[in-house]
Amino acid sequence: MRSIAVLGAVGGAGTTRTCLEFGSILARDGRSVAILDAAYATQGLSDHIPGRITQDMTSLVLNDTPLESGLVDFDLPDRSGRLACCPAHAPFERLARAKTPEAAQRFEERIEEAVRSFDHVLVDTPPVAANQAIAAVTSVERVALVAPADQRGSDGIARVCDRLTDIGISTFWTIRTNATGETLDADGILPTPDVTDPNSVPTIRGGGQFTTAVADAVETVFDTDLDVELQTGGLFS
Repeated sequence: MRSIAVLGAVGGAGTTRTCLEFGSILARDGRSVAILDAAYATQGLSDHIPGRITQDMTSLVLNDTPLESGLVDFDLPDRSGRLACCPAHAPFERLARAKTPEAAQRFEERIEEAVRSFDHVLVDTPPVAANQAIAAVTSVERVALVAPADQRGSDGIARVCDRLTDIGISTFWTIRTNATGETLDADGILPTPDVTDPNSVPTIRGGGQFTTAVADAVETVFDTDLDVELQTGGLFS
């Protein structure tokens, strides 16, 4: 599976964190991964980027600058692949222009551009209520719907399912976050992570139950096998 929209069912579902952790474990397996930010309103991905952001996702959908100019690479352990992301980080005026139908079409082109250059492309996608979110879920091979493991998350899944049906998407995968032992019908179940500091995410060398759950979810959602060793403590460094 090459391209996936990681779609939040509700605000605060952990969509950005899920994108980063999925991307990091795929990169740990030696693959190249790009994360594109469609969550223009919250701009949460930018919180994980050290230093100044000069080209962001909104500027790239408004001009012809190459995608590579907006990508920021994470420092990965030796023998890893590549994890790069293009966050949204813009003033309100540019955010408004980046949400037009014309800019959404350009967003689709940016996804296609990334697919040509990377093994996997993940799109950090907010609940479907704006043009760029619709462009994201209709331009990828698969949608992974992220929702917290509570009633609010279940209600959000029902609402977003209706929206996806309205735009012709009948199949999606579900990831439940902040799970604490509940029995859930989902394709991936992620416990509450131990690490919450944005500067320490993704937890590329992380271990334990959270890392194992991320690996299991990635193998299911991406239809792939990860060639990384896991133990009770997590990934071997």
